[in-house]
Amino acid sequence: MAEEASSDPFSVVTSPSRASRHDPVTSSPGRDLPPFEDESELLGHDDEAPLEEEEVEGEELFGDNLERDYRRIDELDRYDPVQLDEDHYSDLSMSERLAAEREMRKRDREEAVGTGRIRPGILYEESDEDEDRPSRRRRLAERAAEGMEDEEMIESIENLEDTKGHSVREWVSMLAPRTEIYNRFKNFLRTFVDEMGHNLYKEKIRQMVEANKSSLVVDYNVLASQEHVLAYFLPEAPAEMLKIFDEAAKDVVLSMYPRYDQIVKEIHVRISDLPLIEELRSLRQLHLNQLIRTSGVVTSSTGVLPQLSVIKYDCTKCGYVLGPFFQSQSQEVKPGSCPECQSMGPFEINMEQTVYKNYQRITIQESPGKVPAGRLPRSKDAILLDDLVDMCKPGDELELTGIYHNNYDGSLNVNNGFPVFATIIQANHIAKKDDKMAVAMLTDEDIKTIVKLSKDERIAERVFASIAPSIYGHDNIKRAIALAMFGGEPKNPGGKHKVRGDLNLLICGDPGTAKSQFLKYVEKTGPRVVFTTGQGASAVGLTAYVQRNPVSKEWTLEAGALVLADKGMCLIDEFDKMNDADRTSIHEAMEQQSISISKAGIVTSLQARCSILAAANPIGGRYDPSLTFAENVDLTEPILSRFDVLCVVRDTVDPIEDERLAKFVVGSHIKHHPSLAGEDVDAALELPTTTGVEPLPQILFKKYLIYAKEKVHPKLHQMDQEKIAKVYAELRRESMATGSIPITVRHIESVIRMSEAHARMHLRDYVNEDDVNMALRIMLESFISTQKFSIMRGMRKTFMKYLSFRRDNDELLLFILKQLAQDQMSFQRNRYGSDMDLIEISEKDLADKARQINIHDLSTFFESELFLNNQFTRDKKRKLIMQHL
Repeated sequence: MAEEASSDPFSVVTSPSRASRHDPVTSSPGRDLPPFEDESELLGHDDEAPLEEEEVEGEELFGDNLERDYRRIDELDRYDPVQLDEDHYSDLSMSERLAAEREMRKRDREEAVGTGRIRPGILYEESDEDEDRPSRRRRLAERAAEGMEDEEMIESIENLEDTKGHSVREWVSMLAPRTEIYNRFKNFLRTFVDEMGHNLYKEKIRQMVEANKSSLVVDYNVLASQEHVLAYFLPEAPAEMLKIFDEAAKDVVLSMYPRYDQIVKEIHVRISDLPLIEELRSLRQLHLNQLIRTSGVVTSSTGVLPQLSVIKYDCTKCGYVLGPFFQSQSQEVKPGSCPECQSMGPFEINMEQTVYKNYQRITIQESPGKVPAGRLPRSKDAILLDDLVDMCKPGDELELTGIYHNNYDGSLNVNNGFPVFATIIQANHIAKKDDKMAVAMLTDEDIKTIVKLSKDERIAERVFASIAPSIYGHDNIKRAIALAMFGGEPKNPGGKHKVRGDLNLLICGDPGTAKSQFLKYVEKTGPRVVFTTGQGASAVGLTAYVQRNPVSKEWTLEAGALVLADKGMCLIDEFDKMNDADRTSIHEAMEQQSISISKAGIVTSLQARCSILAAANPIGGRYDPSLTFAENVDLTEPILSRFDVLCVVRDTVDPIEDERLAKFVVGSHIKHHPSLAGEDVDAALELPTTTGVEPLPQILFKKYLIYAKEKVHPKLHQMDQEKIAKVYAELRRESMATGSIPITVRHIESVIRMSEAHARMHLRDYVNEDDVNMALRIMLESFISTQKFSIMRGMRKTFMKYLSFRRDNDELLLFILKQLAQDQMSFQRNRYGSDMDLIEISEKDLADKARQINIHDLSTFFESELFLNNQFTRDKKRKLIMQHL
């Protein structure tokens, strides 16, 4: 029996031991036996156990008698003193221990290969660099990601950028690169320190947690500076990379705030400041499944809908709950059969255990200023998920970073034809372009320059001169446009009674007087400007329109021009060409600054907080000064009263002014000729101006405008109320007597708005007397310019003390002198029937006129450049002023 057991390879453990135990020859005391040579003692067998039972049932290796193996046996516990080393050794350090183990492994491997017991290459080759062992590298990288310091921190994959022939998307989906990306990003979030020594992302995580938010914004440029491989992979495989980033960010957040998952289930990494901005019209097949950054204006948005995220089904036959199934954006995931009862369905969605997420669809359209001439603006749908919903509304201009996807939508594929798919952007990050963002972009040097400029006494004149510097003259229009661009302060006490702060301006006059050029200048300079024309604009195009969504079949609201220009300016050229029905649609937008919609079951009100600058031509083409403004322009009184300033432009014949205008136009064309680009022609060519101040550079003017609008909010505590009340009473009396445009309470508000705009132009916190005087002067100039020619002169005398504010005496005297010259020319033409080459005016007539406006000294005027530039000379002996024509 023992021999059979010994021949059996699986019984070699049992039989020899039992034979050696009972055989006196094999177990003689004289033999050198190693410890536990007696295997029955080792295995803990009972001597009386029947042999057959052991063979059938096997041996009990671990049992109740296991401790017997460790009892003292003197005859067996004997050691060779030659081989036993009892000297004392100091403890090995970790590096010495690792070196010793390395040597022993090397020796064992050489012995194993030498004896032929193992093939070369089966054991891991560690003789060169133990640091490169994958398990060690992975362990060290994980320890680094956990924040534990290790001098020998080595990444788990040495060359992460070496994709070994795989595409980036395949590579980042594999376990080893995925783990490495996960660890590197965690390490980046934990350890990145900016120039100031702040741990940037730990601070951002703290702010995010304080606000109970779930989005962590990561600057792409910062990521690229630290982890260039991750920044290289991210645009190529954004869906996979962002999923890894989200998991890593959640791990970091929960390590800092362990219970934050009770507030927010997921953390989303948002990528900002992607270097390349793509226009909507330049998106192509090459951008598919890439991370892109584009900009546009939101034209429509759906409501916030629940979207299936993790779905569970109930089997209607056996009640078994199937799932969870993770839904993707592209296709619906459904169970095939029930694992419990094997039925093929039907299955119902388990409403309670299914997880939803927020979903919103918006349409973004190219910004009006970026559409190439003669092209239609392109638009693209974007999907907002989770906490991005309701971040923007129709009319907002934004920069969108997201993944450019195919939209596998059945109904659209039917529309396009099967092989063609519609495209969509799945949003990752949204940044709104508004004045706050623009102010944040101003440097400290810019702000210092702006504040220094505001201390200049003549800053208002410099700002007025900066408006449309390529247009000669029209100083009253430039003043009105400047005030409209700076704007007043809106009031809304208690959220009940809203008073607008934006100024509305109407420019009306003869053709060829640069009305449209003024609007084009504002379009290029002002913030958030929408340009449209009366002939090409309809009522719904200006306000808002309702249309049915082709996919969801629900009614959606599309924003019109006034809504798109919210917190900006809306420019309407050819205002007189609009239909009356269309024009009345903007009444509410001009005063209440809202647009009420009641169509197709949608009852709502949209914001339209914008200034309206309109340009119109008079009836018959030319403005007739013998008629009132209302008779010249085909506009109703309700809409005229909503304009704060009416600017009348007349193309009058003045030989001197016409000559200077011609010189200006010719000089301007020479100066800006394309062939002279880069050449310095400014020194040789001096363009004539009507103002004696230097205009601001346009770049600086834009910065000044942005800073003033965002940072300065003038108050009215020191305002001269008596003066406004007195002027208002006089204007009411004059308007009733002359029958021109009606003066209403809106004009008091107009004066207040213009006063605030003038104070804002000086970066003042309070409206003072100068601001009120300037507002009154512009208001009166606007009112007087709309009168009949016969009434105008008398009205100028009545209000001369207000009209002369901040006007140089020389300008006033030149204005009076030109009127006298015009009268003299008319007299000579009527008497002699022909024009004269020389006009003579008595000094006494000019002195009498000047005395009426409290100007007594004319000597400085006679020596001024203004007097000489207008071709006037003085004969002291004869006391005559002569003008050579």
